[in-house]
Amino acid sequence: MKLTGNDLLTLGFAEGKAMGIALAILEKEYASLSIEEQSALLKKVIENPAAYTNDKNFATLANALMPPIETTIALHEGKQYQIYGAEAIEDGAIAQMQTAMKLPIAVSGALMPDAHQGYGLPIGGVLATNNAVIPYGVGVDIGCRMCLTLYDLPVAELDEKKDAFKKLLINNTQFGTAVFKRPKDHEIFQRPEFNDIKVVRELKDRAWKQIGTSGGGNHFVEFGIVEIVSPVNEYNVVPGRYLALLSHSGSRGLGASIAGHYTKVAMDTCRLPQEAKHLAWLDLDTEAGQEYWLAMNLAGDYASACHHQIHERVAIGLRETPVAMIENHHNFAWKEKDAHGNEIIVHRKGATPAGKGVLGIIPGSMATPGFIVRGKGEAASVNSASHGAGRTMSRTRAKQTLSGADVNAFLKQAGVELIGSGLDEAPMAYKDIHQVMNAQQELVDVLGSFMPKIVRMCGDERFKEVD
Repeated sequence: MKLTGNDLLTLGFAEGKAMGIALAILEKEYASLSIEEQSALLKKVIENPAAYTNDKNFATLANALMPPIETTIALHEGKQYQIYGAEAIEDGAIAQMQTAMKLPIAVSGALMPDAHQGYGLPIGGVLATNNAVIPYGVGVDIGCRMCLTLYDLPVAELDEKKDAFKKLLINNTQFGTAVFKRPKDHEIFQRPEFNDIKVVRELKDRAWKQIGTSGGGNHFVEFGIVEIVSPVNEYNVVPGRYLALLSHSGSRGLGASIAGHYTKVAMDTCRLPQEAKHLAWLDLDTEAGQEYWLAMNLAGDYASACHHQIHERVAIGLRETPVAMIENHHNFAWKEKDAHGNEIIVHRKGATPAGKGVLGIIPGSMATPGFIVRGKGEAASVNSASHGAGRTMSRTRAKQTLSGADVNAFLKQAGVELIGSGLDEAPMAYKDIHQVMNAQQELVDVLGSFMPKIVRMCGDERFKEVD
């Protein structure tokens, strides 16, 4: 007779890998012993596995029985970092940034004037690290971005043909869980990552269904008026007024699932004190770190593909070719060089690149202007700028304190037509974009402004919360 799994459970084994190892050892090395003798041997090992970790026969079993070694990585003394617009930044965001700067992998950081509290790294936080990437430092909506196309069309058409422009948005955009009945194919689906990385492979069908669509929350597609005040030489765009389309969205379910998977991997392998647990990182020399890096870049490129399809659909509807497209993104990590030429990994969670000469768009809200900017390459900000105005009210507080009537009056005064949205996205829930821009004058030059006129967000009714 042989010992069985039930016999091992009686001896004190827990179900799992160790039981299989024990039975295999008995079969190979101790088959000639009686059940009683085998039981006595295993009982000694299970009672004191540490004594057998170097034993010729029982080392594998002993190591499987040893309790896992849980070590918490100690935080260091926090490095200094620059804060822009500190007077408008809540204490919670500053506390989160201070914790991030205590990580042993932290090299430098900065807090943008649109900053507010998030998970792990605050929204508006910039963190440079040494050879490590933090999935939650990138964020859930990987590669979320702004994309702006300019048209050499009379801006008066936005009023004169308002219904036609509204129809263009309704017919050519989808938000939240809605998708197009016939998604447009895209070359991104030929990327090897969709075959080589298991978690990504399982997301390919969902990504194909959602291509060309936008998320919920603060994501939007809107027509508006751009006023260029300084030449955009990169596109030969001269000062003047242009009809424009601006979109804001990210990598949809693909990015969210990648973020969730690798955040768990990081937290399982990189144990940090409670206040820093969402800042768990993946070493870029590990397989998991390399996998995440590839998946993150794929999600960022997928987000860009979604925007390009939105703008392509609208351009076809307008029967016009845009004179320029400007695009920038946040919720991402970049490989860059510090002042000494060393490679660093720069996380910008709700912050955008503002290296010298880098173009970008910094939006306000659905009824306040955004700005077209060129980065100055300020080292103290880690070559970064804000990604928008930033929230001054949580979504819950906005829903509890704002009224639909007040928001509608605000929109009417601004001359904005809104399709969809909720009170949590009301202009009053955001910081004053002019104060935000004033706080980052040393980070960017303003080339022009964008004023929304016809805005579509998630949902086809305004302020559903209102009776």
